[in-house]
Amino acid sequence: MRAYYFDDLPGDQRLLHDSGVPVDDATLAAIDVLHWHIPVPSTDDYPEIDTVARERGYKNRDVITITKEGLGDLYEAKLKNFYEEHMHEDEEIRYILEGSGFFDVRDRVADKWIRCALDAGDLMVLPAGIYHRFTLDEKNVIKAMRLFKDEPKWTPYNRSDATDVNPYRVEYLNSIAVN
Repeated sequence: MRAYYFDDLPGDQRLLHDSGVPVDDATLAAIDVLHWHIPVPSTDDYPEIDTVARERGYKNRDVITITKEGLGDLYEAKLKNFYEEHMHEDEEIRYILEGSGFFDVRDRVADKWIRCALDAGDLMVLPAGIYHRFTLDEKNVIKAMRLFKDEPKWTPYNRSDATDVNPYRVEYLNSIAVN
């Protein structure tokens, strides 16, 4: 995974948008974003993912594939939905099996976007309450394993005055010492 500040220039969200300012692991850790690189095994056996799942209490998983061909006419609408700034009341855990894409997360000081470029083998954990968004890159394909602490669900809460006071958002801000 490679992280850097988003350049905020207009244009296709699937482009790199690399400002040239890298983001180090300490900056990501300060906002509770975790990541590992675990090479994708050639079999359907994932011992290292199983270990992380046990350590973090993830009980369920599924695999999602996002492609233009697979989603057909819904593709652009789905990408637009994923790219809307939002938060979840659960951690968001993704292990990239094939393809690539970007998760953008807000930094803790200036509320700027940090772009995290993920490729096959990258595992990322976003904490509950963090504002973020997702998009594919120009290759337009990603296959990812999603891990869940409970039953599989993906409920986004788009950024608003209501989400700013959502208990999960408030707890997240308190955990990273932002008032």
